[in-house]
Amino acid sequence: MRITILGGTGFVGSYIIEQLLEKGHDPVLLVRRGSESKVEQPERCWLVPGDVDDEDAVHDAVKDSDAVIYNIGIIREFPQDGITFQALHFDGAKRVMDIAEAEGVKRFLLMSANGVKADGTGYQRTKYMAEEALRSTSLDWTVLRPSLIFGDPHGKMEFAQQLYRDVIRSPLPAPLFFDGLLPLDAGDFEIAPIHVRDLATVLVKAVNMPETIGEVYPLCGPRILQWREIVRLIANAAGVSKPVVPVPVWAVNTVATFFDQFAFFPITRDQLTMLLQGNTCDSAVDWEMFGIEAPIAFDEESLQYVCQEN
Repeated sequence: MRITILGGTGFVGSYIIEQLLEKGHDPVLLVRRGSESKVEQPERCWLVPGDVDDEDAVHDAVKDSDAVIYNIGIIREFPQDGITFQALHFDGAKRVMDIAEAEGVKRFLLMSANGVKADGTGYQRTKYMAEEALRSTSLDWTVLRPSLIFGDPHGKMEFAQQLYRDVIRSPLPAPLFFDGLLPLDAGDFEIAPIHVRDLATVLVKAVNMPETIGEVYPLCGPRILQWREIVRLIANAAGVSKPVVPVPVWAVNTVATFFDQFAFFPITRDQLTMLLQGNTCDSAVDWEMFGIEAPIAFDEESLQYVCQEN
């Protein structure tokens, strides 16, 4: 099958390309000029130069394809550079949906996120808007909602390795965030990280599974972990002992008000809000449906990559 992927040069996209090639598909990638070197196995892919806001380029990438995968996503925005949730999560996705319909492509898969909602953060709200737009199309759609994604980034950006570099390797104690005045539940919020390879496997299998049409799949890893456990596991994987300290959310938000627009600041107010909301779900039935008997757990063995320099 000829499958167009938008967002194929990043961390998750590289694993999707790998899975598509393993299954014998022909990936077509829309690639921004200057980003060609980020493509995995470019000699085996069709590369279309252009950006998601370039309608002609999107038409060229989508036409004659059997399916479209929209995998464009950012974890923080920089409006001063034109990088916003609205532009990439919603406007771009809606544009690609419209063009897919115009080109006669029926199958469309959208990478969303667990916990999206209409009244959430900018990240959550724009992902939700894209889902709602997709529901209103004539496309044979499927939505995947992964939890926090981890795995060897192969030189790209990934949360566990970034946490190692920004927090574990820092001389300061690791923060255990808490809301309110007393640190009784500091670092207790829960996350069930999903391995990127399992996520890519599900996505690529779903392309050829008619029973997934019109369905939304929250996807979480097999272990539900508290934030304090995640910090400890990453430190253990790196072979270091890391002290921790309770940190009130109000204090971080106060500082972030001035600095979260800058890339050097490690966390935004919205990211902190979503962390404290937690990110879990029960995907046991879904793993069985997609034929994944043992999804990769977030543990010291699967985190051996965190302190490797790429």
